Order: sequence, then structure tokens, then C-alpha cells
Amino acid sequence: MPSYTLSVLELEVSFKAQADHERVQAAKELLEERYRELTQHGRRLSKEKLLTFLALGLADDLLQNSKRLAELEKRLGGLAERIDKAEDSQAGV
Repeated sequence: MPSYTLSVLELEVSFKAQADHERVQAAKELLEERYRELTQHGRRLSKEKLLTFLALGLADDLLQNSKRLAELEKRLGGLAERIDKAEDSQAGV
């Protein structure tokens, strides 16, 4: 498992992950982008509060995307079932 040491939001972090360098870098960039968006609103919040808001926002994104994925999988399952039934009825013709 690759080891990484990154400077993220002025914090040095070391960790191991089963992700390639590009994926880790993309995650870091997303985190920093979202952090910049939060700090642009001009409110003076502690870094801990900003990171908490950031974590909550990313967790909400994950939950919403998981819900959408489950709905799409259900729809795809229904469509696959309809296709199978149509194929079965044509085979019986």
C-alpha cells in the first residue's frame, strides 16, 4: 500500500492508501477548493470549524450521491427486467 505525505491546508499529513497518486492529488485539490469557497464568504471562523463544515459538506455530497446511485441501480434493474421479459416473449413467438 503506497504511503503519502502531503501538505493539506497548511497541515502536514502522512498516511497509507490504496489509491494512486493522481487520485490522492485530486482529493487534495477538491478539499482545498472547497475550503477556499468556505473562506471566501468573509466570516472569520476557526480552522477547526471550517474543516468541520467542509467534512459535513463532503459527507452530505457522499450521502446524496449514494442515494442517487441506489435509485439509478433500481431503475436499471427494472429496465433490465423489462428487456428480459420482452426477449422472452419474442423467443416464444
